[in-house]
Amino acid sequence: MAVSADLAKLLDKDYQDKSLEEIANAPVAALAGVSERAAQHLKDALGIKTIGELGRSPYFRAARAIADLADAK
Repeated sequence: MAVSADLAKLLDKDYQDKSLEEIANAPVAALAGVSERAAQHLKDALGIKTIGELGRSPYFRAARAIADLADAK
């Protein structure tokens, strides 16, 4: 099944034409709206340096699951 997404709304301009692998390996600050300072806080607090690490973080996965369950009520 093919899946598509408009990544232009999610990423800074420099990363919009990159492959998914390159985006996953990009710094968290490549996400639109995430500052270098916020990215540094994630790195300092949780050791998260890349978009892929952020997406695979057990903390963020647990929070997402809890939010989804709460929204489903």
